[in-house]
Amino acid sequence: MLAPHVSRVRALYRRILLLHRALPPDLKALGDQYVKDEFRRHKTVGSDEAQRFLQEWEVYAAVLWQQTNQNRQNSTEKVCFGAALPEEKLNHFRDEQIGQLQELMQEATKPNRQFSITESRKPTF
Repeated sequence: MLAPHVSRVRALYRRILLLHRALPPDLKALGDQYVKDEFRRHKTVGSDEAQRFLQEWEVYAAVLWQQTNQNRQNSTEKVCFGAALPEEKLNHFRDEQIGQLQELMQEATKPNRQFSITESRKPTF
């Protein structure tokens, strides 16, 4: 259960949402929604699963922080976020998790994302 780890969970949750601010707007929106759904979905899990959940999200936050810093330093290169998921990890996923991962991948790689990005313009009179 995530409850005994409330302060750690909240701090991690806030840290991830702050890190998402460095993402392009469409990925930020997708990532924010996914994080909110996952943290909500794991509120009542057992202690062992809660530990694994927190460890994996801490790794995610560390990787995202590192990639954000690298992207800032290499501003002339193409911005990259994410990491390959080793097959050994995939082998430990439940069918439900594989389905969620496929949905996330499909949403993240859509050619026409559901989030439109528009530049702010001065109003014309």
